Amino acid sequence: MYAITIPEPGGPEALVWDEVPDPEPGEGEVLIEVAASAVNRADLLQRQGFYDPPPGSSPYPGLECSGRIAALGPGVSGWAVGDEVCALLSGGGYAEKVAVPAGQVLPVPDGLDVRQAAALPEVTCTVWSNVFMIAHLRPGETLLVHGGSSGIGTMAIQLAKAVGAKVAVTAGTKEKLDHCAELGADILINYREQDFVEEIKRATDGAGADVILDIMGAKYLERNVKALAVNGRLAIIGLQGGVKGELNIGVLLSKRAAVSATTLRARPLGEKTAIVAAVREHVWPLVAAGHVRPVVDREVPMSDASTAHQVLEESGHIGKVLLVTP
Repeated sequence: MYAITIPEPGGPEALVWDEVPDPEPGEGEVLIEVAASAVNRADLLQRQGFYDPPPGSSPYPGLECSGRIAALGPGVSGWAVGDEVCALLSGGGYAEKVAVPAGQVLPVPDGLDVRQAAALPEVTCTVWSNVFMIAHLRPGETLLVHGGSSGIGTMAIQLAKAVGAKVAVTAGTKEKLDHCAELGADILINYREQDFVEEIKRATDGAGADVILDIMGAKYLERNVKALAVNGRLAIIGLQGGVKGELNIGVLLSKRAAVSATTLRARPLGEKTAIVAAVREHVWPLVAAGHVRPVVDREVPMSDASTAHQVLEESGHIGKVLLVTP
Protein backbone atom coordinates (compact mmCIF):
# COMPACT_ATOMS: atom_id res chain seq x y z
CA MET A 1 0.00 0.00 0.00
CA TYR A 2 0.94 3.67 -0.06
CA ALA A 3 1.15 5.88 3.03
CA ILE A 4 2.47 9.27 4.09
CA THR A 5 5.86 8.74 5.70
CA ILE A 6 8.13 11.16 7.54
CA PRO A 7 11.74 10.21 6.69
CA GLU A 8 13.03 13.27 8.57
CA PRO A 9 11.11 15.75 10.77
CA GLY A 10 10.51 19.15 9.24
CA GLY A 11 8.05 21.38 7.45
CA PRO A 12 5.14 20.23 5.27
CA GLU A 13 7.63 19.12 2.61
CA ALA A 14 8.80 16.39 5.03
CA LEU A 15 5.65 14.38 4.22
CA VAL A 16 6.39 11.73 1.59
CA TRP A 17 3.82 9.51 -0.18
CA ASP A 18 5.64 6.19 -0.37
CA GLU A 19 5.05 2.48 -0.77
CA VAL A 20 5.11 0.61 2.56
CA PRO A 21 4.15 -2.87 3.81
CA ASP A 22 0.45 -3.59 4.22
CA PRO A 23 -0.73 -3.80 7.85
CA GLU A 24 -2.24 -7.03 9.17
CA PRO A 25 -5.12 -7.03 11.67
CA GLY A 26 -4.12 -8.56 14.99
CA GLU A 27 -6.23 -10.03 17.76
CA GLY A 28 -9.34 -7.90 18.23
CA GLU A 29 -8.53 -5.63 15.28
CA VAL A 30 -10.15 -4.83 11.95
CA LEU A 31 -8.39 -3.81 8.76
CA ILE A 32 -9.91 -0.72 7.13
CA GLU A 33 -9.46 0.20 3.50
CA VAL A 34 -9.22 3.95 3.95
CA ALA A 35 -11.45 6.31 1.97
CA ALA A 36 -10.42 9.44 3.86
CA SER A 37 -8.53 10.71 6.87
CA ALA A 38 -8.49 14.17 8.46
CA VAL A 39 -5.73 16.53 9.53
CA ASN A 40 -5.31 17.35 13.22
CA ARG A 41 -2.89 19.67 15.01
CA ALA A 42 -1.23 16.61 16.52
CA ASP A 43 -0.24 15.50 13.02
CA LEU A 44 1.67 18.76 12.54
CA LEU A 45 3.53 18.15 15.79
CA GLN A 46 4.38 14.59 14.74
CA ARG A 47 5.70 15.84 11.40
CA GLN A 48 7.92 18.31 13.26
CA GLY A 49 9.30 15.56 15.49
CA PHE A 50 7.56 16.71 18.69
CA TYR A 51 4.83 14.09 19.12
CA ASP A 52 5.80 10.47 18.59
CA PRO A 53 3.08 7.83 18.24
CA PRO A 54 2.40 5.68 21.32
CA PRO A 55 4.47 2.47 21.49
CA GLY A 56 3.15 -0.21 19.16
CA SER A 57 1.13 2.22 17.05
CA SER A 58 1.49 2.87 13.34
CA PRO A 59 4.43 5.20 12.58
CA TYR A 60 2.39 7.11 10.00
CA PRO A 61 0.37 10.21 10.97
CA GLY A 62 -3.41 10.29 11.08
CA LEU A 63 -5.63 10.03 14.15
CA GLU A 64 -8.89 9.15 12.40
CA CYS A 65 -10.18 7.67 9.19
CA SER A 66 -13.20 6.37 7.36
CA GLY A 67 -13.57 3.58 4.84
CA ARG A 68 -14.66 -0.04 4.50
CA ILE A 69 -13.66 -3.06 6.51
CA ALA A 70 -11.36 -5.24 4.40
CA ALA A 71 -10.57 -7.98 6.93
CA LEU A 72 -11.29 -9.07 10.49
CA GLY A 73 -8.64 -10.14 12.96
CA PRO A 74 -9.11 -13.06 15.38
CA GLY A 75 -11.74 -12.53 18.06
CA VAL A 76 -13.67 -9.76 16.33
CA SER A 77 -17.46 -9.86 16.38
CA GLY A 78 -20.15 -7.34 15.48
CA TRP A 79 -18.45 -6.24 12.24
CA ALA A 80 -18.33 -7.71 8.75
CA VAL A 81 -16.12 -7.28 5.72
CA GLY A 82 -17.59 -4.49 3.58
CA ASP A 83 -19.08 -2.49 6.46
CA GLU A 84 -18.70 1.27 6.01
CA VAL A 85 -17.04 2.63 9.13
CA CYS A 86 -14.98 5.40 10.66
CA ALA A 87 -12.45 5.00 13.43
CA LEU A 88 -10.43 6.70 16.13
CA LEU A 89 -6.74 5.88 15.63
CA SER A 90 -3.45 6.16 17.51
CA GLY A 91 -1.79 6.67 14.12
CA GLY A 92 -1.82 5.40 10.56
CA GLY A 93 -4.74 7.28 9.05
CA TYR A 94 -2.62 8.81 6.27
CA ALA A 95 -2.53 5.51 4.42
CA GLU A 96 -4.52 3.32 2.08
CA LYS A 97 -5.09 0.74 4.83
CA VAL A 98 -4.94 0.76 8.62
CA ALA A 99 -5.45 -1.82 11.37
CA VAL A 100 -7.40 -0.59 14.39
CA PRO A 101 -8.88 -2.14 17.56
CA ALA A 102 -12.53 -3.01 16.96
CA GLY A 103 -13.55 -1.02 20.03
CA GLN A 104 -12.43 2.19 18.32
CA VAL A 105 -14.58 1.64 15.23
CA LEU A 106 -17.92 3.33 14.57
CA PRO A 107 -20.47 2.82 11.80
CA VAL A 108 -20.84 5.62 9.26
CA PRO A 109 -23.86 7.55 10.56
CA ASP A 110 -27.05 7.50 8.53
CA GLY A 111 -27.18 10.34 6.05
CA LEU A 112 -23.41 10.77 5.61
CA ASP A 113 -21.20 9.49 2.85
CA VAL A 114 -18.17 7.48 3.83
CA ARG A 115 -15.65 10.28 3.18
CA GLN A 116 -17.52 12.86 5.27
CA ALA A 117 -17.44 10.46 8.21
CA ALA A 118 -13.65 10.86 8.44
CA ALA A 119 -14.27 14.29 9.98
CA LEU A 120 -16.08 12.84 13.00
CA PRO A 121 -14.09 10.44 15.21
CA GLU A 122 -11.43 12.73 16.71
CA VAL A 123 -13.67 15.75 17.28
CA THR A 124 -16.66 13.86 18.64
CA CYS A 125 -14.52 11.76 20.99
CA THR A 126 -12.53 14.78 22.17
CA VAL A 127 -15.55 17.00 22.76
CA TRP A 128 -17.78 14.36 24.32
CA SER A 129 -15.07 13.05 26.66
CA ASN A 130 -13.97 16.49 27.86
CA VAL A 131 -17.09 18.65 27.79
CA PHE A 132 -19.59 16.03 28.88
CA MET A 133 -17.83 13.06 30.53
CA ILE A 134 -15.31 15.17 32.50
CA ALA A 135 -16.74 18.70 32.72
CA HIS A 136 -20.38 17.54 32.82
CA LEU A 137 -21.90 20.40 30.83
CA ARG A 138 -25.60 20.62 31.65
CA PRO A 139 -28.62 22.21 29.95
CA GLY A 140 -28.83 25.92 30.67
CA GLU A 141 -25.12 26.30 31.42
CA THR A 142 -22.70 28.42 29.37
CA LEU A 143 -19.83 26.84 27.44
CA LEU A 144 -16.93 28.99 26.20
CA VAL A 145 -15.08 27.44 23.26
CA HIS A 146 -11.72 28.85 22.21
CA GLY A 147 -11.09 28.39 18.49
CA GLY A 148 -14.77 28.10 17.71
CA SER A 149 -14.24 27.70 13.95
CA SER A 150 -11.83 24.76 14.26
CA GLY A 151 -12.85 21.15 13.84
CA ILE A 152 -13.11 20.77 17.61
CA GLY A 153 -14.87 24.11 17.95
CA THR A 154 -17.50 23.52 15.30
CA MET A 155 -18.40 20.18 16.91
CA ALA A 156 -18.43 21.62 20.44
CA ILE A 157 -20.87 24.34 19.40
CA GLN A 158 -23.29 21.85 17.88
CA LEU A 159 -23.18 19.31 20.71
CA ALA A 160 -23.57 21.94 23.41
CA LYS A 161 -26.56 23.47 21.63
CA ALA A 162 -28.06 20.01 21.14
CA VAL A 163 -28.15 19.48 24.93
CA GLY A 164 -29.56 22.93 25.63
CA ALA A 165 -26.48 24.90 26.67
CA LYS A 166 -25.57 28.48 25.78
CA VAL A 167 -22.39 28.77 23.70
CA ALA A 168 -19.74 31.47 23.54
CA VAL A 169 -16.84 31.27 21.10
CA THR A 170 -13.61 33.06 20.34
CA ALA A 171 -12.22 33.40 16.81
CA GLY A 172 -9.97 35.83 14.98
CA THR A 173 -12.10 37.00 12.02
CA LYS A 174 -15.67 38.06 11.31
CA GLU A 175 -15.97 35.29 8.73
CA LYS A 176 -15.09 32.65 11.29
CA LEU A 177 -17.44 34.14 13.88
CA ASP A 178 -20.24 34.22 11.30
CA HIS A 179 -19.77 30.51 10.67
CA CYS A 180 -19.91 29.87 14.41
CA ALA A 181 -23.16 31.82 14.60
CA GLU A 182 -24.62 29.71 11.78
CA LEU A 183 -23.87 26.62 13.86
CA GLY A 184 -25.70 28.10 16.85
CA ALA A 185 -23.13 30.06 18.85
CA ASP A 186 -24.83 32.72 20.99
CA ILE A 187 -21.88 34.88 22.06
CA LEU A 188 -19.26 35.85 19.45
CA ILE A 189 -15.88 37.17 20.64
CA ASN A 190 -13.14 38.39 18.31
CA TYR A 191 -10.04 37.65 20.37
CA ARG A 192 -7.97 40.09 18.28
CA GLU A 193 -10.18 43.02 19.25
CA GLN A 194 -11.97 42.02 22.47
CA ASP A 195 -11.05 40.71 25.92
CA PHE A 196 -12.84 37.39 26.23
CA VAL A 197 -12.99 37.67 30.03
CA GLU A 198 -14.86 40.97 29.86
CA GLU A 199 -17.11 39.75 27.06
CA ILE A 200 -18.14 36.51 28.73
CA LYS A 201 -18.80 38.32 32.00
CA ARG A 202 -20.90 40.93 30.20
CA ALA A 203 -22.90 38.29 28.34
CA THR A 204 -23.63 36.29 31.50
CA ASP A 205 -24.49 39.20 33.84
CA GLY A 206 -21.16 38.83 35.60
CA ALA A 207 -21.41 35.11 36.24
CA GLY A 208 -18.85 33.77 33.75
CA ALA A 209 -18.62 30.49 31.84
CA ASP A 210 -19.63 27.25 33.51
CA VAL A 211 -17.34 25.24 31.23
CA ILE A 212 -14.40 26.39 29.10
CA LEU A 213 -12.89 24.21 26.37
CA ASP A 214 -9.36 25.48 25.83
CA ILE A 215 -6.80 24.78 23.10
CA MET A 216 -4.28 27.44 24.15
CA GLY A 217 -2.88 26.20 27.45
CA ALA A 218 -0.45 28.50 29.27
CA LYS A 219 -1.23 31.72 27.41
CA TYR A 220 -4.89 31.66 28.44
CA LEU A 221 -4.63 29.93 31.83
CA GLU A 222 -4.91 33.00 34.09
CA ARG A 223 -7.66 34.61 32.01
CA ASN A 224 -9.58 31.35 31.69
CA VAL A 225 -9.74 30.99 35.47
CA LYS A 226 -10.96 34.60 35.74
CA ALA A 227 -13.63 33.85 33.13
CA LEU A 228 -14.98 30.83 35.00
CA ALA A 229 -18.23 31.00 36.94
CA VAL A 230 -18.55 29.68 40.48
CA ASN A 231 -18.27 25.88 40.27
CA GLY A 232 -16.83 26.33 36.78
CA ARG A 233 -14.77 23.69 34.97
CA LEU A 234 -11.82 24.41 32.67
CA ALA A 235 -10.92 21.61 30.24
CA ILE A 236 -7.53 22.06 28.57
CA ILE A 237 -6.99 20.00 25.41
CA GLY A 238 -4.27 21.93 23.59
CA LEU A 239 -1.02 23.78 24.13
CA GLN A 240 -0.92 26.23 21.22
CA GLY A 241 -0.13 29.01 23.69
CA GLY A 242 2.64 27.23 25.61
CA VAL A 243 3.06 24.66 28.35
CA LYS A 244 3.95 26.67 31.48
CA GLY A 245 1.58 29.15 33.07
CA GLU A 246 0.93 30.64 36.49
CA LEU A 247 -2.24 29.60 38.30
CA ASN A 248 -3.72 31.66 41.13
CA ILE A 249 -5.04 28.88 43.33
CA GLY A 250 -6.78 31.45 45.52
CA VAL A 251 -9.03 32.48 42.65
CA LEU A 252 -9.67 28.82 41.87
CA LEU A 253 -10.60 28.15 45.51
CA SER A 254 -12.87 31.18 45.70
CA LYS A 255 -14.81 29.88 42.70
CA ARG A 256 -14.78 26.23 43.82
CA ALA A 257 -13.61 25.61 40.27
CA ALA A 258 -11.74 22.73 38.63
CA VAL A 259 -9.07 22.43 35.96
CA SER A 260 -8.59 19.26 33.90
CA ALA A 261 -6.12 18.54 31.12
CA THR A 262 -6.32 15.54 28.84
CA THR A 263 -5.01 14.02 25.64
CA LEU A 264 -6.82 11.33 23.68
CA ARG A 265 -4.12 9.63 21.63
CA ALA A 266 -2.16 8.01 24.47
CA ARG A 267 -5.14 6.81 26.51
CA PRO A 268 -5.33 3.06 27.16
CA LEU A 269 -7.48 0.95 24.86
CA GLY A 270 -10.14 0.45 27.52
CA GLU A 271 -10.62 4.19 27.99
CA LYS A 272 -10.82 4.82 24.24
CA THR A 273 -13.31 2.00 23.84
CA ALA A 274 -15.51 3.53 26.56
CA ILE A 275 -15.36 6.97 24.95
CA VAL A 276 -16.18 5.58 21.50
CA ALA A 277 -19.12 3.64 22.96
CA ALA A 278 -20.43 6.80 24.64
CA VAL A 279 -20.11 8.75 21.39
CA ARG A 280 -22.00 6.04 19.51
CA GLU A 281 -24.77 6.14 22.14
CA HIS A 282 -25.12 9.89 22.57
CA VAL A 283 -23.72 11.62 19.49
CA TRP A 284 -24.50 9.29 16.59
CA PRO A 285 -28.30 9.68 16.98
CA LEU A 286 -27.83 13.47 16.81
CA VAL A 287 -25.82 13.12 13.59
CA ALA A 288 -28.37 10.74 12.08
CA ALA A 289 -31.18 13.17 12.96
CA GLY A 290 -29.33 16.07 11.33
CA HIS A 291 -28.88 18.04 14.56
CA VAL A 292 -25.09 17.67 14.37
CA ARG A 293 -23.00 17.52 11.22
CA PRO A 294 -19.33 17.41 10.28
CA VAL A 295 -17.99 20.73 9.02
CA VAL A 296 -15.54 20.11 6.17
CA ASP A 297 -13.46 22.99 4.83
CA ARG A 298 -11.99 21.09 1.87
CA GLU A 299 -10.80 17.73 0.56
CA VAL A 300 -7.18 17.25 -0.50
CA PRO A 301 -5.62 14.17 -2.16
CA MET A 302 -3.82 12.20 0.52
CA SER A 303 -0.66 12.13 -1.58
CA ASP A 304 -0.66 15.93 -1.28
CA ALA A 305 -0.85 15.97 2.51
CA SER A 306 1.79 18.71 2.61
CA THR A 307 -0.74 21.16 1.15
CA ALA A 308 -3.28 20.21 3.81
CA HIS A 309 -0.70 20.80 6.54
CA GLN A 310 0.02 24.24 5.10
CA VAL A 311 -3.69 25.06 5.26
CA LEU A 312 -3.82 24.16 8.95
CA GLU A 313 -0.67 26.10 9.75
CA GLU A 314 -2.09 29.21 8.09
CA SER A 315 -5.32 28.80 10.13
CA GLY A 316 -7.50 30.00 7.27
CA HIS A 317 -9.76 26.94 7.36
CA ILE A 318 -13.12 26.41 9.03
CA GLY A 319 -13.86 22.94 10.35
CA LYS A 320 -11.91 19.93 9.12
CA VAL A 321 -9.51 19.39 6.24
CA LEU A 322 -9.87 15.89 4.78
CA LEU A 323 -7.30 13.75 3.00
CA VAL A 324 -8.89 11.44 0.44
CA THR A 325 -7.33 8.34 -1.08
CA PRO A 326 -7.11 7.80 -4.84
